Amino acid sequence: MAPPGAVYYFAPDWKEEHVHRHLEQTSDILQADGYKGYGKLYDPGGDGTSRFREAACWAHWRRDFHDIWTSNKSEIAREALDRIGALYDIEREIVGQPADIRLAARQKHSKAKVEALRVWTEAQLTRIPGKGDLAQAFRYGLSRWPSFCLFLEDGRVAIDNNAAERALRPVGIGRKNWLFAGADTGAETLARAMTIIETAKMNGLDPQAYLADVLDRIHDHKINRLDELLPWNWSPVAVICAEAA
Repeated sequence: MAPPGAVYYFAPDWKEEHVHRHLEQTSDILQADGYKGYGKLYDPGGDGTSRFREAACWAHWRRDFHDIWTSNKSEIAREALDRIGALYDIEREIVGQPADIRLAARQKHSKAKVEALRVWTEAQLTRIPGKGDLAQAFRYGLSRWPSFCLFLEDGRVAIDNNAAERALRPVGIGRKNWLFAGADTGAETLARAMTIIETAKMNGLDPQAYLADVLDRIHDHKINRLDELLPWNWSPVAVICAEAA
């Protein structure tokens, strides 16, 4: 399995052209929120195939039912939460495992639960008011059902998009401190810095210790060995010296 990493890009506004430019050299699977700017990336091309297959986020769907349960204690919303929660119980047992192991576990334990959830969801829509929040939540899931099921077909796909949301949280928390950074170039610099910091954290490193060590060593480091300083390969100088001794 490839090492984890985060990449941040700055965009001055919410226009979809920025998303398309950032992803123009990529394809395969995209797991994201419901931002409309992603929509065209899933559309079939001239040959009938799409550049990206959409992997829906179960956490976003679950959040709809949680909000309904919090607001009016709907027993139907509570059951939806329990059914989705059972899928997360399975995911906790296979987190960090190779893709083939995750896929096998999902096929064995999750697939039947997902299908039962679909059947139950369709049944609820025949019993509840069609214009209410609960019906809207059910229709949201059914309208994206193939995307919600993609994690059952490909072990690389996560059940939700929470990892990306966690990686964005430091930006949201620090936003007030950065209001007066000045220019777009400052935001672009921040994006590069966040790419390094969050990737280091994803690989179990202390970002401050990692950056301090790399910045101290990089001017003497052989250019054909720069990959040794990447977060998933890096070892502190003290460890390297001890191994050499």
